Amino acid sequence: MSLRERTRPALGIIEPCLPSPAKAPPSGPGWLHEFKHDGFRILAWRDGAGVQLITRTGNDFSSRFPSIAMAVSKLPVRSFLIDGEAVVCDENGLAVFELIRRDGAGERAVLCAFDLLELDGKDLRRSPIEKRKELLAELLNGSQVGIAFNECFGEDGAIVFREACRLGCEGIVSKRLGSIYRRGRSPLWLKVKNPNAPAVKREAQENWGR
Repeated sequence: MSLRERTRPALGIIEPCLPSPAKAPPSGPGWLHEFKHDGFRILAWRDGAGVQLITRTGNDFSSRFPSIAMAVSKLPVRSFLIDGEAVVCDENGLAVFELIRRDGAGERAVLCAFDLLELDGKDLRRSPIEKRKELLAELLNGSQVGIAFNECFGEDGAIVFREACRLGCEGIVSKRLGSIYRRGRSPLWLKVKNPNAPAVKREAQENWGR
């Protein structure tokens, strides 16, 4: 039985919600936008049984990212499930995938938390994204080193995307206000890639190799 199949009984098996690819960010009101960082997608569990940092393939990376596991263990609630991206940043504060793969890098890893699926036994997946974000920000207020709230922006998507590209981020993810958390690809979550980001260039090379 995989770790994914041994997830907590309150929520059962969790498959991450994934953004659908888009060529341009949505414009106008009704959307939240957040920077997309280059790292490992992580579902961070905490309950009476302890901490698990589950990857998309169902592996527990708690021992690989001890700083994140420690931060998750110290949050002042009984239980929760956070969705986020584990990253290691360079001297400019930019998440770099090659850094997180190095031996010992897990000590420097930070979980950029962007969603909250469960809190103190309450399933939040059908709550609107803006409510989940609000609760997550409250949970992480004054939190430990090793976990941080991934800021979201209500400005026009083109403006946020331009800034993400200027900083060298992988791109942005735009989420429709009111959207629930669903497994697999969501048409209400849109990902626009920065064509000059290392992660995007890496994906292009991998696709060419196939």
